[in-house]
Amino acid sequence: MTSHEATDTATDTDTDAATAAVGPEEAREALTALRGEVAKAVVGNDAAVTGLVIALLCRRHVLLEGVPGVAKTLLVRAVAAASSLTERRVQFTPDLMPGDVTGSLVYDARTSAFDFRPGPVFTNLLLADEINRTPPKTQASLLEAMEEFQVSVDGTPRPLPDPFVVAATQNPVEYEGTYPLPEAQLDRFLLKLVMPLPERDDEIAVLTRHASGFDPRDLAAAGVRPVAGAAHLAAGRAAVGRVAARPEVLAYVVDVCRATRSSPSVSLGASPRGATALVLAARAWAWLSGRDYVTPDDVKALALPVLRHRLALRPEAELEGVTTDGVVTGVLDSVPVPR
Repeated sequence: MTSHEATDTATDTDTDAATAAVGPEEAREALTALRGEVAKAVVGNDAAVTGLVIALLCRRHVLLEGVPGVAKTLLVRAVAAASSLTERRVQFTPDLMPGDVTGSLVYDARTSAFDFRPGPVFTNLLLADEINRTPPKTQASLLEAMEEFQVSVDGTPRPLPDPFVVAATQNPVEYEGTYPLPEAQLDRFLLKLVMPLPERDDEIAVLTRHASGFDPRDLAAAGVRPVAGAAHLAAGRAAVGRVAARPEVLAYVVDVCRATRSSPSVSLGASPRGATALVLAARAWAWLSGRDYVTPDDVKALALPVLRHRLALRPEAELEGVTTDGVVTGVLDSVPVPR
């Protein structure tokens, strides 16, 4: 057995032990409480909080899009604090290099050898802040980490911690100085969550908190406490894996994804990976809702965040004001729902 295999075996054993120590009901209660803790720091955005919890349960990644100042970074930091996960932040800038994210080999004059210095990607929750402000070469440095949960430097693969989730934020692509993410990388994100400007009452609540001394850099002072951990996530993942998806529901998912490909407004529709992601997210949502089976309503509830970033519109459709959200909504209205 190689050292890498031994490490994997030890990790699997630790995960199994942690899962056995936490039951599925306890895990669900902890993750429900997590959403309440995040609300102590972030006003509104319940859908984004739930989306991040689903991403953690599925061990997949999430893309948060919104204009500056809508608490994208604060949301991720609050989720990390409430889930007892290690979190590192990388501010993506035009001069950021791939090694600044993944790590690099550094020459040690004392040993006359090159030592690997891990980058910030070696964490549980990586906050990739403003990911679309860095050039494609650096964006692509995350592809292996997001898909294989490892980083290869100088031909040597190095496993990432478990869990490992990328929570990337980006400004809308129309903004100056942005580099749109390539389709291959967008497809690696389980969900794309759009964070809009707050409603009037929510904005008043935000100002009231700040007027009362709220400091977004001190989450502990805001009362955010850890209520869940890796053991709860491991137990939750195991429970999600037991959620049933009946053949007619799977066929419904396929029909929805195939309908996006035949839309006249779309040049690239949802791939089979998109269909797989939709089933996975729907199973996690069903489990969080207290069920051990997926319904068509679960599929419809997750279709927008799972599929919106996997579609590419034709230029003429964009000129006419068509959006990917509009295409997905139209598909959901047209595809027959199984009874």
